Amino acid sequence: MDIGVHRPGELSAADRAAWAALQSKAHLGGSPGLANPFLSPEFTLAMGRCRRGVRIGVVHEGGEPVAFFPFQRTATGVGRAVGLGVSDCQGLVHRPGFTWDAHELLRACGLAVWEFDHLAEGQAPFEAEASGTFPSPVMDIDQGYETYLRELRERSPKFTRTTLAKERRLGRDAGEVRYVHDECDPAALRTLMGWKSAQYRRTGRSDRFAHPWITRLVQQLFHTRSAPFAGILSVLYAGGSPVAAHFGLRSERVLACWFPAYDPAFAKYSPGLALHLHMAEAAAADGIAYLDLGRGQKEYKDSLKTRELLVSEGWVTRRHPIALGHRARRAPVRALRNAVLSRPEFFEPADRALKRMGRIRSRN
Repeated sequence: MDIGVHRPGELSAADRAAWAALQSKAHLGGSPGLANPFLSPEFTLAMGRCRRGVRIGVVHEGGEPVAFFPFQRTATGVGRAVGLGVSDCQGLVHRPGFTWDAHELLRACGLAVWEFDHLAEGQAPFEAEASGTFPSPVMDIDQGYETYLRELRERSPKFTRTTLAKERRLGRDAGEVRYVHDECDPAALRTLMGWKSAQYRRTGRSDRFAHPWITRLVQQLFHTRSAPFAGILSVLYAGGSPVAAHFGLRSERVLACWFPAYDPAFAKYSPGLALHLHMAEAAAADGIAYLDLGRGQKEYKDSLKTRELLVSEGWVTRRHPIALGHRARRAPVRALRNAVLSRPEFFEPADRALKRMGRIRSRN
């Protein structure tokens, strides 16, 4: 393979256009997961402005770029998927039918190891070394929102009826309900991040927005607009005030759900569920094929989903002491986390303990 490694700012406009074109053709070539906006050049460029070590391996054949491999690299050659920990889709974006040798790719990129936790389906050279595969639920809307809603009613009649009734009650109690699919007011984004930070703390989770680079990343993506990509802030208002919001990323075919949150004062109305239904309706009108709800078991995802994609986690490693050491440190942590998340007898007590700790911290 003819592989060149570039910093994000070194990519030419022609390279970025070629990358976007490969994503646009992905569903035609049987790799629809590559159309995810987390694999777009805009996401990698934004990461490059917020984090060190972001690089892109560009594979050429006959002088033309045929694959793009975004990654982060340390000085010692430890590689990670771009945005590992916040990115919900990772891998190599390539032309239909392209094959590659994973170890040769790592060698050309100066990597001893490459770690991933949301590898897109169909990345066989990487999947061969995956340590686990997990469901990522989606809401299919390619046949239109009315079709989705009709099927939701057939599949979960009580859930659908209750969710729609709660939104009507919200309108009666709090004032007119209004939905804005692409809100441009930065104040609404700050409100969402405040809600999300409070939710993380309340549930005992690590507050992602306590990390300045994640806040900068979201703010940059909020202002990013191109033909195939945009950061989308969607807000549900009641009586003129925001009650639920979501920030995610859109490509031509996929709306990747990322940071949803709501005002706890309105929890009894389930505004987050109503928000997702509005998002599906507006996205369908924009030509989006599906909403990717992201890896992770959540009751609301099970209620809204139509099917599941599969994402993988693991490491691709070369024969190198750095790779062995990195894997030895990381593997037990990932194994313990997945064991807790996958087994209710472990997860439920751990979840209750985290929430108790969150309540204690919030009082202090």
